[in-house]
Amino acid sequence: MRRRSRVAGKEYIAPWERAFETVLTPFEEFIHRQTTSGILLMLFAVVALIIANSQLNEGYHHFLQSKFVIGMDGFQLSKTVHHWINDGLMALFFLVVGLELKRELLVGELANIKQASLPIIAAAGGMLMPALIYVSINPEGHTLNGWGIPMATDIAFALGALALLGKRVPQNLLMFLVALAIVDDLGAVIVIAVFYTETINLTALLTAGLMIFLLICLNLGGVRRILPYSLIGVVLWVAMLKSGVHATLAGVLLAFTIPMKPKYDPARFHSLVRDSADHIKSLFSQNENIIINDALRSRVRALGEGVYKVQAPAQVLEHNLHLPSAYLIIPIFALANAGVPINWSEISDVIAHPVAMGIGAGLILGKLIGIAGFTWLAVKLKVSDLPSGLNFNHIIGVAFMGGIGFTMSIFIAELGFAQYPADLLMAKTGILFASLISGLIGFSWLYFKSPKPI
Repeated sequence: MRRRSRVAGKEYIAPWERAFETVLTPFEEFIHRQTTSGILLMLFAVVALIIANSQLNEGYHHFLQSKFVIGMDGFQLSKTVHHWINDGLMALFFLVVGLELKRELLVGELANIKQASLPIIAAAGGMLMPALIYVSINPEGHTLNGWGIPMATDIAFALGALALLGKRVPQNLLMFLVALAIVDDLGAVIVIAVFYTETINLTALLTAGLMIFLLICLNLGGVRRILPYSLIGVVLWVAMLKSGVHATLAGVLLAFTIPMKPKYDPARFHSLVRDSADHIKSLFSQNENIIINDALRSRVRALGEGVYKVQAPAQVLEHNLHLPSAYLIIPIFALANAGVPINWSEISDVIAHPVAMGIGAGLILGKLIGIAGFTWLAVKLKVSDLPSGLNFNHIIGVAFMGGIGFTMSIFIAELGFAQYPADLLMAKTGILFASLISGLIGFSWLYFKSPKPI
């Protein structure tokens, strides 16, 4: 029989504290945050659409285009509220994306190449086919700039829709979608960096390179505190903003320089905790009031330092930033970018517009053909195996869910059609309608094709 240890001493429990004591695995915590973020994203997107199609529309756009200035004499950054959201807040979102990518590549679903091969192949197909379909509809002119828009999958939206199915879908399907969407995010980051870059400012780019070098030096030098990385990261962001390369990529670059290995392994930490506990017990017997017992307070502080060093700094930062990213940054982005005025009397003309049609066909058909088709080929050619518990009905459902391209698709549309507001409107309309259709089809497919849980 397992013996339960007795815990001495007192513990203060605040009135609502027990409600927050649920312990989740890292994957469960990730899914929980993403699904909740997806629901918030839906709500804020609906609010933005309501505002944009009401009498509040003029005030809404006036606020987004108003200037916000930070800095001092000799150095100022003057941007519209809309730009601060898309270039500033979204840099933090991309920092979280970069941290997720680094974790998955080093220790997660993508660390084992055999296990990762199927979602990587599926994601590659899910990026290639939508782009080809868009280009076939928009082969030339400035509308060709939108080819990267239907390549993206919105992980929060897709997981939010998938989570509504509950136990009808196996957890392996959630893991497959997460791995696929993270590879998709990496593809989107590369596309933005390489193909959606403005005129290059070499001085600013060299400054950015120097900041990256300093960040790497911090990593190699064993610096594990987040503050030095954050300060240099801010300078990196400003340099990227001035360089012509999109500023949000500073978040990804910063993420890849933050250490993923902890200072202590669990065995070393356990030894340190045991020694510290003995010291604390001895010091506590001298004077139990920690406020006036300096030696006790010093030993407790050293224990706290050990707790910090047994955790990977990158994972600590990812955990701390997920809350503001999922519950604040992404909803604000949706509120600022999903406000599309819809004239229902002209909706057929809008949907028939080459930009909207290319995006719609790319997200709905391209993702289906790319994800499901490439997965089928990989399995048939014995390059990869389907995860246990999954069948091709699951893959088809996820392929449709992959057509939900909200956040990253809108972000790329803002870059591709920054100088063409009419086409930007068509792009956003196409994204909204295609994401809605893909989500509904994917949900319905999985609902009717998956057995009801007993």
